Amino acid sequence: MSLKINPVLCRAGVMDNYAYIIIDEQTGISAIVDASEALPVIRKCEELAIKPQYILTTHHHFDHIGGNEELKERYHLQIIGPKAEEHMIAGIDKGLQDGETFLIGKAKAEVINAPGHTLGHVLWYFPEDKALFTGDVLFNLCIGGIFEGTAAQMWTSLQKIKALPDDTNFYPGHEYTAHALAYALRCNNNEVMHTYARRARQRLSEKLPVAPVSLGIEKQCNPYLQIEDERVFEQYF
Repeated sequence: MSLKINPVLCRAGVMDNYAYIIIDEQTGISAIVDASEALPVIRKCEELAIKPQYILTTHHHFDHIGGNEELKERYHLQIIGPKAEEHMIAGIDKGLQDGETFLIGKAKAEVINAPGHTLGHVLWYFPEDKALFTGDVLFNLCIGGIFEGTAAQMWTSLQKIKALPDDTNFYPGHEYTAHALAYALRCNNNEVMHTYARRARQRLSEKLPVAPVSLGIEKQCNPYLQIEDERVFEQYF
């Protein structure tokens, strides 16, 4: 494992997006996951003294690609995103499909199709580094809304996430934990959930991201991942 992951809060207090600057420590090659806006990302790159070579995009919504063109002009990087949405992603250089892989230095990312929030949404999964970037499919203690797809598609996408190893850490596209805590506690009045809640509140009080959380813990605490019947799940939408 060689991937160093640096969260960057974007659109703070409005949409509370996360971009992530990821660095393969073996080679120094770096990328930005979901470049929501340019300035916070540039500041973090300067702090880290790096010049990113890539942007990895999960989906086409403006709050996930808003920094693409400015960052591309500044760093002359390449933008990689879902093939199905490449006509909607500013500055994209290459579209990838389900099952394809992409290297950030020696760190290998697998592309997983995850429609529902948008029709072409993808997850970026680094199996050797036990890291999953979920964009707007999975958040801490909740999930993304359905804007273009169907509840059935979102259900299938969540089952793909649930099938990944429990020791995978996931990194969501927004900080929505505070809004999800009360419902999650009503659904899961147990010590695992209370430990999650205590940690989340502490992190938020320190203005730190709640992520990462392991999928194993998230499966025990996120009410939407605990639904076993697709018909029940569809009633939420």
